Amino acid sequence: MLIFIALSLSVALQLGASILAISLIKRTRYNISWILLSLAFSLMAIQRIYELIFIAQLPKEHFSEVSMLSNWISVVVSFLIFAGTIYVKKIFNYIRKMENLAKENENRVFSAIVQTEENERQTFAKEIHDGLGPILSSIKMAFSAINKDIANESNKQILLKTNFAIDEAIITIKEISNKLSPHILSNFGLERAVKSFLDTIMIKQSTAVSFDSDLKNTRYDFNIETVLYRVICELITNTLRHAQAQNIFIVLRHDEKNVMLNYTDDGIGFDIDNLPHKGMGLSNMESRIKSINGTFVIESSHKNGTHVSINISI
Repeated sequence: MLIFIALSLSVALQLGASILAISLIKRTRYNISWILLSLAFSLMAIQRIYELIFIAQLPKEHFSEVSMLSNWISVVVSFLIFAGTIYVKKIFNYIRKMENLAKENENRVFSAIVQTEENERQTFAKEIHDGLGPILSSIKMAFSAINKDIANESNKQILLKTNFAIDEAIITIKEISNKLSPHILSNFGLERAVKSFLDTIMIKQSTAVSFDSDLKNTRYDFNIETVLYRVICELITNTLRHAQAQNIFIVLRHDEKNVMLNYTDDGIGFDIDNLPHKGMGLSNMESRIKSINGTFVIESSHKNGTHVSINISI
């Protein structure tokens, strides 16, 4: 009876170790050495079951002290294997915890970089708008006070062109300031900012842009709005510069847990695998999205356009 209990305990421990080992295969990224170890544990469990069945069919008088010692040793071995597998699992849990912590720290650093970058953009935009803007406005006022009637025809043309140049400089400063730090984004949100960007950029007559959004006046964290806005602007700019697309489709959706962006163009596309380092622009966009707990998936091939899917957990 005692030997039967010993073997039953050995079988239970060996099965437990085998199950634990198999459950960790995915965590080892299907490493061949761990697969072989898991297979060995499983075969040892099958061996213990076979021994248990064999012992159960033997008469009691055939049990000996040697077989008792052998089976108790099997129990100890099975226990050690089971305990070792548990501690290996703890090691994997610790490694995963460290990886998650490193990822969180990386995201925090990148978020801080984004925040710093946006602060610098805002400062620079403010300096341009509040510094150069008033100077040009003063020049405009002084220039307007000039009596143009006393000038000859040649000077009148010069005055007219100079007046036009000053007006263009004032408009350009406003546009640069707004692109560096769009006040519409901070004041009215992502949807209005994207619409404003589409209204201000030079879109080719051959390219139609469709923008569909259900965000309305919904507001999100500063980093989420800023990163999404920058990514959308870069995607549009890249398409207009390189894709030779006839249509651009932008869809923004949200629910209680996510913000989703689907961006599609029907341009010439490109081979993602042959881009050096995946392309600096794409890598930068992907890093930005990951920094705000998002996923960035891009699909493109030659003559099949480009599709980008972004999902951000909020």
